[in-house]
Amino acid sequence: MKLKQYMRLAFNSPAEGDEIEYFNLKKRCAGYIFTKTQNDTVGASCFYEVDVTELWNEYKAYKQEADFDLSFNVVMMKALIEGLKAAPRLNAHLDFNKKSTTGRLIIKKHIDISMPVRLENGETFTVKVRETENKSLKALQAQVDFLLKATKNSDIDRLLLDNLSYRLTGFALKGKLITSLMQLFTGFFGKNKVMSVSDLFKKKKLPKKATLVPQDVNEGTVCFTNWGMLNEKFTPANVGYAPLLYPQVFLYGIGTVSDREYAFRNERGEVDIGVKKIMPVHFTFDHRIGALDDVMPLLRKIEEVFENPEIIREW
Repeated sequence: MKLKQYMRLAFNSPAEGDEIEYFNLKKRCAGYIFTKTQNDTVGASCFYEVDVTELWNEYKAYKQEADFDLSFNVVMMKALIEGLKAAPRLNAHLDFNKKSTTGRLIIKKHIDISMPVRLENGETFTVKVRETENKSLKALQAQVDFLLKATKNSDIDRLLLDNLSYRLTGFALKGKLITSLMQLFTGFFGKNKVMSVSDLFKKKKLPKKATLVPQDVNEGTVCFTNWGMLNEKFTPANVGYAPLLYPQVFLYGIGTVSDREYAFRNERGEVDIGVKKIMPVHFTFDHRIGALDDVMPLLRKIEEVFENPEIIREW
């Protein structure tokens, strides 16, 4: 065996003809968060299905009457916000030191929801819906619409780079100077660079339209994801587990609402079979904040929305 072939096998290097794709800045940032999550969090996840027939019908009726274009996604986001008010410990960041086994839970004043959106190139990117705790349904819909439009007009890589500079400064101040320097070097030099140093100082003309600001793309206090919205062509596929977005402690996800034959008890108490609107739901939480008891107040609050859907008119 030739030395070159031997070394390739030893280092598991790409073979001739293999295609190599280096991570761009969005994938690098996501990779850092998810790796940090897997290493530093203790996640527990639950999955169940909900009959949303009455809520869906009420939503459709209200959508026709309202003076704004309401989406079901925003209705469920508002339900999550109301649930978090009943379970504020889920709207938090967790800071834990593995060496000293000391930690603290930072319960956030505002409810800032991290919401994944699909970019025009097919990639998924997370934006933050800020300070939602006191917003009406109409105001929440307007904020989400603004963020979706602003995302299309924004230089995402530049926004991420600005946020990356804060993180690297934090690494350096916490004594992780080598980590900070390595990430800084690979960001601007070598095969893994995401931008040249000269591009860093170029002032790019931004469109006069709405654009995102760095505060729209940093960590939220909780994550809400709609798997069905992101995978419209593959409606049968629903996520059963999604990792937390470090340092968040809770993630709430919904799937595609679909018609399904379902066995249920009718008003006479008899078992009947009919078509129901079924929505898959999953949630993930950090076990270090407690157990399922911490999540139950939120689930009960959201269940009230399913049972009394007319409440959305009061929002």
